[in-house]
Amino acid sequence: MKKIIVNVIFVASLMACKNADENKGKEAVIDEKQNAEDTASNKEEWQYLFDGKNADGWRGYNDTNAQELPQGWVVEDETLKSLGKGGDIGGDIVYGEEEFGEFELYLEWKISPEGNSGIFYHVVEDEAYAAPYFVAPEYQIIDQKGFPHELKPKNSIGADYGMYASDYDEKDLRPVGEWNTTRIRFTEEKVTYWLNGQKTVEFEPWSEEWKQRKREGKWKDYPDYAKAKSGFIGLQDHGSFTWFRNIKIRKL
Repeated sequence: MKKIIVNVIFVASLMACKNADENKGKEAVIDEKQNAEDTASNKEEWQYLFDGKNADGWRGYNDTNAQELPQGWVVEDETLKSLGKGGDIGGDIVYGEEEFGEFELYLEWKISPEGNSGIFYHVVEDEAYAAPYFVAPEYQIIDQKGFPHELKPKNSIGADYGMYASDYDEKDLRPVGEWNTTRIRFTEEKVTYWLNGQKTVEFEPWSEEWKQRKREGKWKDYPDYAKAKSGFIGLQDHGSFTWFRNIKIRKL
């Protein structure tokens, strides 16, 4: 009888490990499944900004006469790829065909070791602004574990850069070089960011609390930061290889 009990416990342990592995796999694709369901049920609402075939509509920031990507970006293996030629100023691109106010944006990305990048929205172009971040909020993309400098919570992956810290979980971080999913949902009542299906940031734009953060933080010397209620979608080249795909948006 004792031997039977031991065997039963051993089998149960094996089944538990198997179920744990299966659940882990399910968690890894939960956002992709949600993406597929959203696409199927709201196909008429989604608008692809990049479908993997060409970069129509994308051009350099403030390069309003351009009809194609700048030299630091290429379409490669159905991805929109930055070549790491950009920096703090220069190298960023925008989808210049249409401005968006309230929206939900979805895209997938991966980054090279020690890489740094970001997603901008409500981008405004003007000679007075040297880069999108002068005026546009940024969803932070970065090699969280391998970046060579200390990352503060407001500069971490999934943060509203310089404004709201990212509430990410270590288990939601995928190894550098693997694909991640990002969602940004913006309304004038609430803004929410997700990383790999998990919420990282939520805030009320232009609230008194938001204004105080702007006055006292990184953007205190950028008077036009995040004032616009509509603008372009932008992608950052901050000196590293970054790949983007399945970039789509729907108006709210």
